[in-house]
Amino acid sequence: MKNFRFTKLILMVLLFLGGLYAVCPAYLRKALVYQTVDIDDYKIFSNRTIIAGNYQPWEQIDGLSSKTLPEKYTEDFEEYKTVAFLVAKNDKIVFEQYWDDYSENSLSNSFSMAKSIVSLMIGIAIDEGYIGSVDDPIGKYLPEFMIGERSKVTIRHLLEMSSGLSWDEAYASPFSMTTKGYYGQNLAELVLTQESLYPPGEKHEFKSGNTQLLGLIIEASTGETMSTYASQKLWKPMGAKNDALWSIDKEKGVEKAFCCFNSNARDFARFGKLLLHDGMVNGKQVVSKSYMDKLDDPALHLTDNNGNKVDYYSWQWWLMEYENHQVVYMRGVNGQYVFVIPDLDLVIVRLGHKRSKEKQGVIPIDIYSYLEAGFELAK
Repeated sequence: MKNFRFTKLILMVLLFLGGLYAVCPAYLRKALVYQTVDIDDYKIFSNRTIIAGNYQPWEQIDGLSSKTLPEKYTEDFEEYKTVAFLVAKNDKIVFEQYWDDYSENSLSNSFSMAKSIVSLMIGIAIDEGYIGSVDDPIGKYLPEFMIGERSKVTIRHLLEMSSGLSWDEAYASPFSMTTKGYYGQNLAELVLTQESLYPPGEKHEFKSGNTQLLGLIIEASTGETMSTYASQKLWKPMGAKNDALWSIDKEKGVEKAFCCFNSNARDFARFGKLLLHDGMVNGKQVVSKSYMDKLDDPALHLTDNNGNKVDYYSWQWWLMEYENHQVVYMRGVNGQYVFVIPDLDLVIVRLGHKRSKEKQGVIPIDIYSYLEAGFELAK
């Protein structure tokens, strides 16, 4: 009898949970199934293709294939489940290694490195006259922002993460706007209905909704999808080898501009090379030098939620100093990095499944392992 009652109780609990799951919003059901974001999530989303053009191979040093990572770095690299590590100096690949069946052609999610790519696309749209300037109010391109306090938000505010809008950047919560944006199917509606919490231009708060609005502005101003515009203005001119994928919120939907640009280490490294050459590729100015110069210019006029001056962020690119060298870098939530060290003509790319939960200020401490390794391998 006791076994019967216990079985009945279990069945009732399962039925209750099943009913609860059935009435959950679609995005929440997906979040509950997958639970944590992963670098292979393009497989569970619809995607648009960023078409590559004429491939421009990387130069490589002699004996590249025989070089291996020094043993002293192995523990950190394995702890954070690294799948790719590449070092390029003076436009030549000097080190490259892959793990867990990933290769130079494998797709891997950029996560927030996509924000840096979106910034470059904004620069190009300004260069081409589709966008007037970074000081244009975003309501000029998105009518939903033409009235009220939201009408004061400019493209500059979005770029430097000081919009004052209501996006909730909570990765752990299944109910946050970030989770809804990542797994949901109404991304445009989600960002267009944000409210103004405080005046723009006063406080730096990292919010993916800012980048998503930049993506909508690119589409509205150019008349192209983000993937098409990225292909024409970045991917083909940079000489990428492989087509990339940009995950979209639904079939024929919008690109997840704040994340989800899927490519490989060699082609991601081209963004670092572009920065090293002030936006120029093979003698052609892909992004104006005047815009590129802003990417290593910190938003010192802003403070963050801890009252610190924002010396670590510019226009969707991160900044730091390492061994007296300035580092400008792209950064994703699971330890996706493209580090650019201009005075050393050095690019370091790390892709993987995890990053350290411990930070030194705003910097995840695993970053120091990759920089140390990259500097040593580039000597």
